[in-house]
Amino acid sequence: MAHFNPPAIQDNPDGWGPCGIPERFKDMPYQPFSKGDRLGKVSDWTGTTYQDRRYTNKYSSQFGSGSQYAYYHEEDDSSFQLVDTTKVQKPIYQRGRMRFGQNRFRRDQQRRQQQQAANMQVLSKTQKSRERDRQRQLRKWQKQFGRNIQDQRKFQVRHRDASVQVRDTWEVKEEMDFPRLAKLNLPNIGEPVDILRCGSMEYYDKNYDRVTAKNEKKLMRINRIFHKVTTTDDPVIRKLTKSEGNVFATDAILATLMCCTRSVYPWDIIVQRVGGKLFFDKRDDSEFDLLTVSETATEPPQDEGASINSPRNLALEATFINHNFSQQVLRMGEEKHTFQHPNPFVQEDEDGEVASVGYRYRKWDLGNGIELVSRCEHDAIMMGPSGDIQFINVKALNEWDSRFSGGVDWRSRLDNQRGAVLATELKNNRFKLAKWTACALLAGSDQIKFGYVSRANVRGSAKHVLLGTQQFKPIEFASQINLSMDNAWGILRCIVDTCQKLSDGKYLIMKDPNKPVIRVYSIPDNTFESDEDEEEEEEEEEEEEEEVEAEKEADQAEK
Repeated sequence: MAHFNPPAIQDNPDGWGPCGIPERFKDMPYQPFSKGDRLGKVSDWTGTTYQDRRYTNKYSSQFGSGSQYAYYHEEDDSSFQLVDTTKVQKPIYQRGRMRFGQNRFRRDQQRRQQQQAANMQVLSKTQKSRERDRQRQLRKWQKQFGRNIQDQRKFQVRHRDASVQVRDTWEVKEEMDFPRLAKLNLPNIGEPVDILRCGSMEYYDKNYDRVTAKNEKKLMRINRIFHKVTTTDDPVIRKLTKSEGNVFATDAILATLMCCTRSVYPWDIIVQRVGGKLFFDKRDDSEFDLLTVSETATEPPQDEGASINSPRNLALEATFINHNFSQQVLRMGEEKHTFQHPNPFVQEDEDGEVASVGYRYRKWDLGNGIELVSRCEHDAIMMGPSGDIQFINVKALNEWDSRFSGGVDWRSRLDNQRGAVLATELKNNRFKLAKWTACALLAGSDQIKFGYVSRANVRGSAKHVLLGTQQFKPIEFASQINLSMDNAWGILRCIVDTCQKLSDGKYLIMKDPNKPVIRVYSIPDNTFESDEDEEEEEEEEEEEEEEVEAEKEADQAEK
């Protein structure tokens, strides 16, 4: 009869499975493996069979190569002694020599291979010429774009501060991102109606059209008064509020809102909604009227402090140049073209000469009951080819340091390659040029005149020279810089509609300093106001009350 010998069963009180290793497997090495491992080799005792990185990752086990089968020679331990294995530090002049040698060897090898391939293939003259052109263009691209990629890696944009500190009590009412605004469109805006014309302008001196980089002309300092009056401080607009329009702004404020999708630096505009009417203003202590420099460049200026190339000092320099250039190119002291009404901002006790400027108060119908009234500006007038009078806007582009602003030297390129200079400026100052063009279109200017002004010395920002001038029709220049007025009107209408939906009060439109976003904040009524402003408002209210009482008395007398 057969006997059944039951196996010895091990009782594991701490879990399940055997408690120890069986005797026959005690000295046998075990290397873990995964069923998902690729079978790319029969066996791998060292883990270094495949030196190529592609196959190392492809055929390596998820548990690693393991050291169970590593060879250890234990019998001859006494026959050797351990020496210092620390790496010897090479002198500075020897560091990187191996890497340089390897790169050079690789380049030489590639060159030899290309020569062998060229020798093996017989090319015709046309094919040889094409191959030479291709290699020359390839070297040019590598030289040009390789440097640009390296520079972009090195360059890091600093964190910008907001144009005004946002307070905890301010509430965000609306947020509009630039990609969404760039898709807006408002076509078929009718021609504006001129309500009033004020001021007087001087004639442009056409001798400045002959200035070139070879016979440059020194930029003079001309002490004239420029009035940059905001919307609610304009006495003409205050009168027009009683009879014309329900949205009021200046051309500079409108241009900033219309072209806001091109802006990079922070800015802010105050909006006041009073009795269903909107007033767009700039802050009294803001830098709204300063002209930015290289704002939209790949590497905008980032010097800080008292450096002449800091963003703020460059803006002050550009504004100074623009003011002087716009007056120097005029025939000063000669006959002026005068509008029906005098300049509304000239005070009787004002000392000094006022700059040449003509104001047009114009009204647009934006649809849906929105009537926009704006003060627009002309800088000068010019005689056209057929003897007609043309209104022009005069602006100055300035070169501060060609090494840091596109690499195009104006003195060597302006006469022969003016298109390259202008293209660089369009790339570096998209927002500024778009605002100038929008202002010219809003004012109805016939021409926009640009002057190319450069520093007399790169290291000094006090002396400048004029290197040349160029003029465009505003509508043609807008097409050249890809400025769509339909999109500009669409952006403005969107902002106006957003503000019209809000309740009466004071609001702030602010461009985020580091993101392509504008936000509408609700702010207290006394924000950004001083005691002087409050006193002026009280005086104005008293004057208005006196005018109302006088009108009532006159009506009663007539009755």
